[in-house]
Amino acid sequence: MIFTQHYLDCLSQGSYLIGDETTGRAVVVDPRRDIDDYLSEAAEHGLRIERVIETHIHADFLSGHLELAAATGARICYGEDADVEFPIEPLRDGQRISLGRVTLEILATPGHTPESISIVVYENAEDEVPYGVLTGDTLFVGDVGRPDLLADNGLSAETLARTLYGSLQDKLLKLPDATRVFPAHGAGSACGKQLSSETSSTIGEQRRTNYALQMIDADQFVAALTEDQPPRPRYFEFDSLRNREQHPLLDGNAPALMDIDDVCTHARAGAILLDSREPADYASGHLRGAVNVGLRGRFAESVGIVLSADPGIVLVGDPALAQESKTRLARVGFDRVIGQLRNLPSVFTQRPDLIQTATRLTGGQLAELRRLQPRLQLVDVRNPGETADGVIPGAREIPLPALTDSIASLDQTAPVVAYCASGYRSLMAASVLRASGFDDVSDLVGGYGAWQAAGAA
Repeated sequence: MIFTQHYLDCLSQGSYLIGDETTGRAVVVDPRRDIDDYLSEAAEHGLRIERVIETHIHADFLSGHLELAAATGARICYGEDADVEFPIEPLRDGQRISLGRVTLEILATPGHTPESISIVVYENAEDEVPYGVLTGDTLFVGDVGRPDLLADNGLSAETLARTLYGSLQDKLLKLPDATRVFPAHGAGSACGKQLSSETSSTIGEQRRTNYALQMIDADQFVAALTEDQPPRPRYFEFDSLRNREQHPLLDGNAPALMDIDDVCTHARAGAILLDSREPADYASGHLRGAVNVGLRGRFAESVGIVLSADPGIVLVGDPALAQESKTRLARVGFDRVIGQLRNLPSVFTQRPDLIQTATRLTGGQLAELRRLQPRLQLVDVRNPGETADGVIPGAREIPLPALTDSIASLDQTAPVVAYCASGYRSLMAASVLRASGFDDVSDLVGGYGAWQAAGAA
């Protein structure tokens, strides 16, 4: 058996290639959109990808089922309750798919979404103990899937949580303890509350250590699961809809290079200027109106949190980062990349009127500013779970996913200081506010920890 987990750290997303060496037949589960790794591995092992199986309709990334189907002729498979616009092979509960010696068994495990399935993998069809189970967003290492992502579709979190409880207790926890668990996500994903950094486990280990599996009472489970979920990233609804659609395939071409006059023309027409350089480089000088989301962090997810997918995007940072930026944006369905600014350094020298810097404060400087500026607006962009241990006095709690929709509640004529836990999200937030017309915006270097270390009160 060929079994490979392809884990994408920047999205905390796991996809899988499973193949039978005796027959050369293979499937890919929950693929990302840039599919070259799967094609290369299949070619290396002499495998034919026959099916693309989705454990559910994803909300946190745009899946590569259409790309893989177009490249290989593979059938796209979902659970029976999936409602999508393109042809699929529905998979029913208990169905077995033979690849040769390797056999897959489908378990209907709704709860995170109605169509969610898990895939039990047997290295040999007659094995009593499975090799593993691909649990999608039903069961994570250390957590279970959140049930609140479909509230806008009329499905209550309480109803889905109760359904999820049944899927866990009646399906997954019936598997032998030695069964390996391979989820679709790990730590950092917004699809759960406390996902582990481990990318695999076993049923037995999760039975003993996963907080959500310790609760044998369904009401207790529902209450625990529907409380204190992190804010839903604003792009989740967009990706959920796109994953149902027959959308265009990934465009792998490099972004077209653009001169500054063309960039300004697109900006005036409503395009977003996106600078993916590191925060320190952005702060020292950037194109006026550009939003900063550093490529080294959770770039695509962060862009999806603070920006809309509707306007076109012009990349205005380092051209060497353009292709990677475009690919990673495409992973969350942000396909409208118009182009890349040709030469940022030349704009610094030839058009200094278009360049601005970002003000960043130390904990001590913020303390002094609070004493001198009574109209100061402090904005804490951390999530509710992070602010439980304290905030800077007088700060407004606006989690980063809610910032864009909360801008109207802030006073553009008064100074603003944004802060987070470390400084990464706060600079992003400050850049969004600056691009939205706020003139006096700063962020706190080192975040709330720096404030505490400065001994400020």
